[in-house]
Amino acid sequence: MRIGIIGAGNIGGNLTRRFTELGHEVAVANSRGPETLSALAEETGATPVDVTSAAQGADVLIVTIPEKSIPNLPKGVLDGLAPGAVVIDTGNYYPQQRDGKIEAIEDGTPESLWVAEQLGHPVVKAFNGIFADHLLTEGKASGTPGRIALPVAGDDADAKAVVIDLLDQLGFDGVDAGGLKDSWRQQPGTPVYGADADVEGVKRALEEASPERPADFRAV
Repeated sequence: MRIGIIGAGNIGGNLTRRFTELGHEVAVANSRGPETLSALAEETGATPVDVTSAAQGADVLIVTIPEKSIPNLPKGVLDGLAPGAVVIDTGNYYPQQRDGKIEAIEDGTPESLWVAEQLGHPVVKAFNGIFADHLLTEGKASGTPGRIALPVAGDDADAKAVVIDLLDQLGFDGVDAGGLKDSWRQQPGTPVYGADADVEGVKRALEEASPERPADFRAV
């Protein structure tokens, strides 16, 4: 599978490491240019590319950048996706810590629904609540007791199935967390965020989530 990754921070870098280990063809981009990704490319065998080329031929495109940077992505950044490609959003809104105030999210639009609107393309919300290091260290074989599960939200069942399969390859279970309108249940400050729970624990945590955004994750 050809996987494009926009963002080479903690999550993007570790997903690059894992997916190349699994034999996927990975193209990775960041805001500073492909020349700054030479060390990651040498380590993993991934191809460093410009942001505008990350989607070229990609079966899956992972967008893993700060929310505040989403509107600044180049026009046409998704051009060249393979037919039926899946776009994954791993992002989280941190207004006090990083992103500043985004009015639509403050007014109640779920983060990944806002991202989809900015990109003009459906997304699947995944990987937003796992510690980046755990992508490297905590994957386990299917059926292992206590295997970490991650919620996957989106409006296309086939797209979610692709993401859940990728999670399985990485050593994690996937839990269908509903549509993007429900994806607030896995945003920062909810019970599932960072929980490292198994399937049943994730399901319980999603049910226990409150739509009220915690004070730490609201603009001041």
